[in-house]
Amino acid sequence: MIASSSKATSIKQSGSTPSNSADSERTKRGSGFSLTSHSDSKHGNEEDLAECNSKGPAQLLAPSSSDSSSAEDSAARTGEAEHPPHASQVVERESAARGEVWSDREKHASLIAEQLAGTRQGDRIWVEWEEGDPENPFNFSPTRKWLMTIFATFFTMEVAATAGAYVPGIPSMEASLRHDLHEVSLLGISVYAFGFGLPPLVLAPLSEVMGRNTIYLVSHALYTILFVGIGQARNIQTVIILRFLQGAFGSTGSTMVGGSIADLFSSSDRGAPMALFATAAIFGTGFGPFWAGFVEQHIADGWRWIQHIQAIYTGAFLIIFAVVLKETRGSVILARRASRLRKQTGDGRYMAKSELERASVVTLIKGSLTRPMISKQLIAGRAYIWRALTSIEIFFLPPVLFTEPVVTAFSLWISLQWGMMYALLESIGLVSALHDYTPGQTGLVFLAICVAALIGNLLNPLSERAYARNYPKRGAEARLYAAMFAGLMFPAGCAIYAWTSYPDVSMAGPIIGIVVLMVAVYIVYLAAFSYLADSYGPYASSALAAQSFSRNMFGAAFPLFTTQMYKNLGYQWASMLAGLIGLVLGCAPFLLFRWGPQIRAKSRLSSELERLGLL
Repeated sequence: MIASSSKATSIKQSGSTPSNSADSERTKRGSGFSLTSHSDSKHGNEEDLAECNSKGPAQLLAPSSSDSSSAEDSAARTGEAEHPPHASQVVERESAARGEVWSDREKHASLIAEQLAGTRQGDRIWVEWEEGDPENPFNFSPTRKWLMTIFATFFTMEVAATAGAYVPGIPSMEASLRHDLHEVSLLGISVYAFGFGLPPLVLAPLSEVMGRNTIYLVSHALYTILFVGIGQARNIQTVIILRFLQGAFGSTGSTMVGGSIADLFSSSDRGAPMALFATAAIFGTGFGPFWAGFVEQHIADGWRWIQHIQAIYTGAFLIIFAVVLKETRGSVILARRASRLRKQTGDGRYMAKSELERASVVTLIKGSLTRPMISKQLIAGRAYIWRALTSIEIFFLPPVLFTEPVVTAFSLWISLQWGMMYALLESIGLVSALHDYTPGQTGLVFLAICVAALIGNLLNPLSERAYARNYPKRGAEARLYAAMFAGLMFPAGCAIYAWTSYPDVSMAGPIIGIVVLMVAVYIVYLAAFSYLADSYGPYASSALAAQSFSRNMFGAAFPLFTTQMYKNLGYQWASMLAGLIGLVLGCAPFLLFRWGPQIRAKSRLSSELERLGLL
């Protein structure tokens, strides 16, 4: 940051107060935060330039004893010196996957870049956190933190349930709209998943400027309104278009909730909130079809009522959401506080450091949508600032996805499993039809996915203990113990699901298969994020964005050919094919466990990070 990079002296504000100093001092005493006066002079800029020219970009970006992170990030790292990174930090990493969080070094480099480009700052009075500040999200009471976490993860469960609740209503929708192209109806599943893919890359960075709460409320309101539009649709085209938009707006319930948890809990405390978040994502996928099946069975025009019921309960939740959920992004809270101080005192020097970073975020959002590829950005003729365009990761996805073997392997593996989860939304109905199940009975089968989510939640502490015990010896590869187990569980679950899908075999067989393979999906979902984040450090956002994009695209694609695959290959070999592919891809954690360090050493990106001292 400027305060830590510049040579100008940073002091507590004393006698040099604004003209209306009495009001200013009263404000400072009652607000529970600190104000630091700082002058960014031309001399400071010249010293920064000299530092860049003498040290070079590698040393500029590498950690140094003079670097000081914000109190917000310091709180986030509480306990990390004594403990390895928590295996359940998918929250933080999912946020990073959407370009949501810059590392301190990247912020530091970005602000130096502005100075070197000629930006001149006058005197500043920095608005910062003070120890014990009640408005700092890390200082919220445990009750308040958990209340906000529960409501945020309920949004996650809502959007996951919406993905599957559409499926039981397809028969009545086709009859109501006089539409007989079943494959087109299935597009409603695919476009919803596709909506999860790209929009979050734009929406999540906006939360850095507008705040998480604003993005939550606006996106949830639009997500809710679209239920009404779908329920009143008069043709399939309207349904398909609105389902895509609903996926786009609902995606914040998946991508930003992780960031909110990271705002509230320090690294050592995120295990339980993260487990709740991951459980909600999987649990909702099975819960939506469960209740929607009974609506389809017992109510005429059931597909419309499925949409109307969702509009009612998501609308009611939106009201509670607006009351309970408060802003959790610390940088946004400080920026608003600084703005309030400027108005109250008439002194324009009050500023939060995030307000300087904000301009850079907006610039990067625009730039990343108009430039074809990330590159080294030359600033002041000497200093290279890496990742100048990666607030949004759209154009960095292809090179990372296809040139980094670790990213490629994990992306293909989790993508296959995510695609299979979406295929289950359709194939469960096909298998249940062999037993002449009603829509309500078929909905009960979907509860197997909910059971798998709960089992995965119960198994997660075992994975955490294995990681903590083996981290000193294995490093990042200690993340892979549970993943190796899941590599065997997924093909086993597919095999059980496949070879019990006969009319004369109890439906208990396919249900057991669903539970086994979905527990594997849960485990791999967590392992992929945590391992990639550990392997790529400050570049984790690029690696995670690549796998998240790939995962959602597979989820969108699988429903398009599931019916044809089951009819042409047979119910047994269709499921078994996914299991066999999963068996091959399931070798990834075993290979990485054995040769992970050597593979990363040959990776251009990983080796560069090692050279820069960022891993």
